[in-house]
Amino acid sequence: MFLVNPFYSSWEIICFKTKTITPSVLWRLWSRNFHKGSGDVLQQINRKGTSNNQVTKKHKKERSACQAVLDCFDQQYGEELGELWASTRAVLLDPQSWQYGVMLNRFSAVTDITQILQSRGFSALLHDAALLCNGPSEVSDSKHHKGTLLAPHYISEFPPDDSHPQPDSSSYALRQDSLPEPLLGSPRPLLQCYIHPRPLRFPSQPHRPGRLKQYYLLNAASLLPVLALQVRDGEKVLDLCSAPGGKALAIMQSAAPALLCCNEPDPHRRDWLAKTLESYLPHSLNSRVMVSAQDGRFFGQNEADFYDKVLVDAPCSNDRSWLYCGNNHQGEQRLKERAKLPALQAQLLRSALSAVRPGGVVVYSTCTLSSFENHAVVDAVLRDFPEAEPEDLRDEIAVPLSKHFAFSFHPGHGQTPRNPSPRPHKSAVSSYRDRLGVLVVPQPGRTWGPMFLSRIRRRK
Repeated sequence: MFLVNPFYSSWEIICFKTKTITPSVLWRLWSRNFHKGSGDVLQQINRKGTSNNQVTKKHKKERSACQAVLDCFDQQYGEELGELWASTRAVLLDPQSWQYGVMLNRFSAVTDITQILQSRGFSALLHDAALLCNGPSEVSDSKHHKGTLLAPHYISEFPPDDSHPQPDSSSYALRQDSLPEPLLGSPRPLLQCYIHPRPLRFPSQPHRPGRLKQYYLLNAASLLPVLALQVRDGEKVLDLCSAPGGKALAIMQSAAPALLCCNEPDPHRRDWLAKTLESYLPHSLNSRVMVSAQDGRFFGQNEADFYDKVLVDAPCSNDRSWLYCGNNHQGEQRLKERAKLPALQAQLLRSALSAVRPGGVVVYSTCTLSSFENHAVVDAVLRDFPEAEPEDLRDEIAVPLSKHFAFSFHPGHGQTPRNPSPRPHKSAVSSYRDRLGVLVVPQPGRTWGPMFLSRIRRRK
């Protein structure tokens, strides 16, 4: 088992061959020395050239879909999605129609970027959806957190511009201790993501060591699992399949966890993850964000009952990329791999349910339409965990965001489970299958997705 200790200078990854040091042990060691910060001041954010940024439509080189993959999709999704598949198919076969989201980095100065986005017709995705302002929740083992929480509204008091450099982690802790009690409980700002109704793409920013990027480009549907996770300040969070790091960044944009463990066993993807974190997170968060290189299937055995929240953004048959994987031979190889994915995904979800504490939450997500990798995986794992219960996300996620995303509430309706689960319905209008998760289906004008998400709470 390989463990990666918390980031040192430049978020450098250091691997150890050990079976005794786990992320929880490393985090506790860091917590003991939390107030012994070096007091280093971060370099100022480079803002040169941002006023000249132009929103442009991305002209991609014409790509051909792999016929073997497309034939498989036609057969499976035609049955699972019914009439919805024709419009979804048209979107997937037209990459120039795909939309892109711009997630702002609250650790960097973004006022100029916000103004540019708004002037170009972008709007805030979460402007009317109060999904992340539910206040602080109870946190287990709170004695480790007292006096060291990094609340987002404190960060807003120290904008990283020329006149107010960002303080180090110890400065945050001292600042919190000096604030009055009412301010400590004030609601935090929403995660900021801007979207456009047309397929316009904001220009990407190059990686520059020591300088934080102002925004992250993404498929906006990938934020939904993070919204469903409902991370609160001071919680311990595990991102079990973290690379390339977009959802880890979204977690840090929406809350201030006491610990965020980003797990990624593949060394190349782990390097990608480290560069992402280095590009967006200040060194003042070194004691709160760490990277682990464990096999996610066995993570729960080593870290049982430790985390408050766990995200399982599982490896899956990514419909967008697999459709353009190359020639038919490569496509056929991918389809052979696809048959093995549900078993792996179920192992990862079981591991996550073991890693989360009683009363904690696990969110399982994929970027595929396949019911075999979505509802079927969740249902199979829940049969093995009688103490786990799925939570309906329709009123919380789907209804408030239906203006921007197209949701399918009954995917896989053409298939009948061999042994339907005997679990009772939550209400007359919410079937057990609905509670297993919601699916974002790409549609014309709302090309976000595919994205499946399911939230499972482990009973106390």
